[in-house]
Amino acid sequence: MTRTRSTAFLATVAILSLALPVLADAPGVSPRPPLKQVIADAPKLALLRPEARPMALQQSFEDTLAQELRAAGVPGFVPEDAALDIARARAYAARSPQATALSLRPLLRPKAMVQKAMARQRERARGAVCGSSDIQGEVIGYVPGRINGCGIEDAVKVRAVSGVELSQQATIDCTTARALRQWVDKGLKPAVGRTGGGVTGLRVAAHYACRGRNNQPGAKISEHGKGRAIDISGVFLRDGSEISVLGDWHNGRRGRALQQSHRAACGIFGTTLGPGSDGYHEDHLHFDTARYRSGSYCR
Repeated sequence: MTRTRSTAFLATVAILSLALPVLADAPGVSPRPPLKQVIADAPKLALLRPEARPMALQQSFEDTLAQELRAAGVPGFVPEDAALDIARARAYAARSPQATALSLRPLLRPKAMVQKAMARQRERARGAVCGSSDIQGEVIGYVPGRINGCGIEDAVKVRAVSGVELSQQATIDCTTARALRQWVDKGLKPAVGRTGGGVTGLRVAAHYACRGRNNQPGAKISEHGKGRAIDISGVFLRDGSEISVLGDWHNGRRGRALQQSHRAACGIFGTTLGPGSDGYHEDHLHFDTARYRSGSYCR
């Protein structure tokens, strides 16, 4: 035990003897510059940082840009907070050479483009019926029927739904107009997809007509006679071609698109009929908004 302690003591002495010369050569003061020197160099250091922009200058830039945006009619396209961000970036870039350059993307849409878009929105708002700008047409109101059971309480004359033009304006009620819009959006457009460039129009075979079902004498009044039905015989495509119910129902991709859109109408409309249903609908799709206790009728 005594020998071990002696050995440890001698090792400690040896380490200290080696460290003392190093400690003796250590500088007596910190290598950092004295405080007076730091204070003297402060103005030079300050130049390395961008100067704080005066509040008055910043506010001036923000006000100027806000006026430019309002004059260009842009508030509906550029949010106010985004406009303020742009103003602050401009003020900073003009004041500080260290500022990052603004994005190369255009800050404002051309004034002519903005005016054209706003005019288009106003036109859509003027032509909107049934509480939706996606349903374009005009309000007719009450349509009397020439025989008992016919007529429409609140009729509209629809010329387009969701940007899809009708070959003839359809006189129907708003319930049927909304169902047609829903079918175009969720059934027809997805089914046709990019075929022929996509859907641009519908060939309307029939809408309001005071008559019996299937034009049969003495038959019960058709839903067409109540403004609750519309018949579609074809779909117009952007490339100028047409998908015909009569000619394309069993014709490859176009036929499958018709059949898929026919299935999608079931549930949106109360009644959905097409080729093979009853012999009366081989050349068109019949949609109406009649409701049955047993649910939708689809054939």
